[in-house]
Amino acid sequence: MEKRLKLLRERMDKLTREDSCVAFSGGVDSSLLLKTAVKAADKNHTKVYAVTIRTRLQPGEDMEIAARVAEECGAEHVVLYLDESREERILENSRERCYHCKSFLFQGLKHWAEKRGVTVLLEGSNRDDLEVYRPGLRAVRELGVQSPLAELDITKAEVRRMAQALGISVAGRPSAPCMATRLPYGTRLDFEVLDRLAEGERRMRSLGFGVVRLRLHGDILRLEVAAEKLADVVAQRENVTAALRELGFHYITLDMEGFRSGSMDLW
Repeated sequence: MEKRLKLLRERMDKLTREDSCVAFSGGVDSSLLLKTAVKAADKNHTKVYAVTIRTRLQPGEDMEIAARVAEECGAEHVVLYLDESREERILENSRERCYHCKSFLFQGLKHWAEKRGVTVLLEGSNRDDLEVYRPGLRAVRELGVQSPLAELDITKAEVRRMAQALGISVAGRPSAPCMATRLPYGTRLDFEVLDRLAEGERRMRSLGFGVVRLRLHGDILRLEVAAEKLADVVAQRENVTAALRELGFHYITLDMEGFRSGSMDLW
């Protein structure tokens, strides 16, 4: 791991010889990127901005985490408000939604950076992201945003080990993709529904299910938890169903295969 971390530090040293900004979610990938960028920028006497894009598709609690971790890393935290409901191609929720969304968001980030003379834009995709369906990465490349972790073939497991070694507080934080992934492709995005799904996931976490997704298929709600937690859902079925029915979900099912990242992409 030390050799891989050394490679990342060397890469960040080159990238931060000018002022830069990191598209910062507060997740482990962008936090590792930010931590190493700030360290390198201090040596280069340049500045790093941690820019968190606040959208209607991100749970509000992510903002609190991002602000805290940016402070821990010693970066100036900037919140950029962008409303993706203005972009019809995002609302249509086609299989290319992620591409249109990333294009919209990173164009906004690039515009913000250009006004401040910042030419180096960084984001935290890792090598594993290149091996699954991620149309948004095409938009990242088209807009000239650099992905140092992916470029160095650093995997998610390596990211977590490095983050832990550097004392980053979110080293073990589960991935938190945008809420649009809770609806099947072709189902138009409804922000009221997505807000209820976000609240439902928050309630499930409060019941002890750390990794959880609620996927809505018409009237049927599909609950995904880690495979080792399936029996716990059954044991707490009354609490689970009560918490979700209060939010207007009536047909509640448990996915027996457990949590699978990107499960909406499987069919």
